[in-house]
Amino acid sequence: MSFMELAEERYSSRQYQDRPVEKEKVDAILEAGRIAPTAKNLQPARVIVVDSAEGMAKIAKTARLYGATLALIVVADSERAWVRPFDGKNFGDIDASIVTTQMMYEAQELGLGSVWIGYFDPKLIKEEFGLAESEEASSILAVGYRADETSANHGKRNPMDVFASRFD
Repeated sequence: MSFMELAEERYSSRQYQDRPVEKEKVDAILEAGRIAPTAKNLQPARVIVVDSAEGMAKIAKTARLYGATLALIVVADSERAWVRPFDGKNFGDIDASIVTTQMMYEAQELGLGSVWIGYFDPKLIKEEFGLAESEEASSILAVGYRADETSANHGKRNPMDVFASRFD
């Protein structure tokens, strides 16, 4: 399957089977995130793998996991991230987003569904999972075997002339 086919096929799954994700697939997803490019290759992101009932209950205090059996908390360390010298912009969240994206597409390649979760209280995740002062949860990727067909807005995209413009 080409990358474009993979990207067009992928959607945010919001219903999962009660079936654990095999260790080999989890490892492959993590490897896809581990090799993600980051600003200046500083690699300020790390992933907390959550697949226990206790860990999922901690996440459920602040985020909806839609019945997924696996959650990947992507953490950005602001002290390890590259900072743009012109304006002080910290690239930790951007790097963590690249990691999340690569893991999301690897899950799709492996026949799994995923949904990128941004609606959560980062302070609660920090407390529940013991993150360092310089660390913040950037995203949560819920992963599992799909129990849905597609999302309501799958495939709806802005036309190219709205998405991109050329500077001549």
